[in-house]
Amino acid sequence: MRRRSLISVCRCRQQKKSFRRLRRANASVVTRVTPGIVGGIECRFVDPANPENFRRATDAKTRCYYAETLPNPKLTVFPIGEVAKIGRALGVPLIMDNTAAPVLCRPLDHGAAIVMHSTTKYIGGHGTSIGGILVDGGNFDWEKHKDRFPMLNTPDPSYHGAVWTQAVKPLGPIAYILKARVTLLRDVGAPMSPFNAFMFLQGLETLPLRMRVHCDNANAVAKHLGKNPKITKVIHPSAMSGEAKKRAEKYLSRGLGALLGFELKGGVEAGRKFIDSLKMFYHVANIGDARSLAIHPASTTHSQLTPEEQAQTGVTPGYVRLSIGLEHIDDILADLDQALAAV
Repeated sequence: MRRRSLISVCRCRQQKKSFRRLRRANASVVTRVTPGIVGGIECRFVDPANPENFRRATDAKTRCYYAETLPNPKLTVFPIGEVAKIGRALGVPLIMDNTAAPVLCRPLDHGAAIVMHSTTKYIGGHGTSIGGILVDGGNFDWEKHKDRFPMLNTPDPSYHGAVWTQAVKPLGPIAYILKARVTLLRDVGAPMSPFNAFMFLQGLETLPLRMRVHCDNANAVAKHLGKNPKITKVIHPSAMSGEAKKRAEKYLSRGLGALLGFELKGGVEAGRKFIDSLKMFYHVANIGDARSLAIHPASTTHSQLTPEEQAQTGVTPGYVRLSIGLEHIDDILADLDQALAAV
């Protein structure tokens, strides 16, 4: 789904802009996978601390901005509205990965043009199915910026010469999603299976309720871990200050999310020992499960990166990431406490 969201508007020798701290899977897609599939697409990483950095990084070849609402490991909320406004003035759409904040954040309301979710996470809610969705907000004028989007404004030889911005006239400005559906899904594949679709629909029925409990539990965990002397830092929007806190309050008005990180004094070995000592938490790389999950990125998901690359993504030797689940808060805290005691 990440690749499809990008190659709907990018082709050889064109660019997408991403902010620096994407989660490991997304970083791999934009730096290694997509260029390998569609050779010549360039990705430039931009620091979103100052949204104007996106304006400075944009040129005539820029086709989109791509970002995550709540990126791990730093969990600093992306300035959606500020960057979307810059992009629209320049004719560049903002594509938001809102996987970590369904219900909590509505990127389209803040100016994003496209929203994507890995439905495997919170929407499904149980880690049983693999899937993703692309949502076109229908709010971006692809025809107005013909030079940036020739794939949508010139005849498509793979579909009887259709010009997508013209073909969708009776429907509205949805050239992006129509092309993604009738050409990329056809050519690249990966359609969602009917059974997985059923599972995700089941998950959607309880999504608002689950997100409330996820957020309440995560807030309690963040507060509790902040008192532990073995932890040097707790990473959660509730523990932030300054501009990061303001953005969290602005864009996560319905809850601060269930992802949480912390840094252990003992570094890599402390991180490994903590993970091995957990009894209720599952040790998996997924997020958004009904069950609480934990992982030590430096020795698992980010272990193939150099120390310098790990530091750039925000992963330190003692960093542990938690995805807080729906268990009773007393059970969650008890498991964390006994694992920390073993470190």
